[in-house]
Amino acid sequence: MVREARLEDFGSGLAPVEDGWFTVNARDAQWLTSETSGPLRTSGAECPFESGKAPFSQLGIRLHVLQPGERNGLYHRESEQEAFLVLSGECTLLVEGEERALGPWDFFHSPAGTEHIFVGAGESPCVILMAGSRSGDWQVLYPVSDLAARYGASATAETADPDEAYIGTFEPSRRERPSYWDRLPWVP
Repeated sequence: MVREARLEDFGSGLAPVEDGWFTVNARDAQWLTSETSGPLRTSGAECPFESGKAPFSQLGIRLHVLQPGERNGLYHRESEQEAFLVLSGECTLLVEGEERALGPWDFFHSPAGTEHIFVGAGESPCVILMAGSRSGDWQVLYPVSDLAARYGASATAETADPDEAYIGTFEPSRRERPSYWDRLPWVP
């Protein structure tokens, strides 16, 4: 029998502190944001549904919110498959050197090795449900991409080291809800 996991508030919402099943509403779950007014780029806000104390071992799933022009990270490819569903708003998907406009209910399947990144578009925040496999020996590569560079989303040199790819480019995430929380689709 699998026990119910205990949830704890880490300062920006609830996350599990142990393995087990649980339910939580996205409004009440832990949120991370990288909003800043400084020179570093921001990567939006996210709800990972897990914590460092109880990471999901087989399937990562999160909500990611991007303001227009905001990237969710750097253009990259991973050794495991991922899946993405736009729930609201608009974004531009950069995939294998191409641009694709996505809107509500558009789905993107990313087989292992597919280069990609999302950039917020339109007039309002874009909410994307993201899921990725965590089995096997997970690896990531950040290639240099002229297309991604036009959006501020390319590594300056190819690397497999996330710390090296992101150093001095993106604001680190911190535990808090984004300033535009009251404009998100699920907030009454």
